[in-house]
Amino acid sequence: MDIDVKNVAMLARIRLTDAEATELGPQLERIVGYVEQLAAVNTEGVTATAHPHDMAMPLRADVVSNTNQRDALQTAAPKTESGLYVVPKVIE
Repeated sequence: MDIDVKNVAMLARIRLTDAEATELGPQLERIVGYVEQLAAVNTEGVTATAHPHDMAMPLRADVVSNTNQRDALQTAAPKTESGLYVVPKVIE
């Protein structure tokens, strides 16, 4: 496995010096190697979970807690029309 560290850095928009790229190469190869080991594990019949413990997520009631205050908030605006802010035209 030969990872092009400079290409990966460019894709991630990270600027690396040649010395940094040389140092990171073996580290990235070990990471990718570990991911390949994980991919080789047989997970057939294993149910996907979001948490390692069997527990339910607490849910809150789906109720409106903040009412529409548009009219009150727009009173400070210099000009509104049909519930929208009117601004000067900036592009001809």
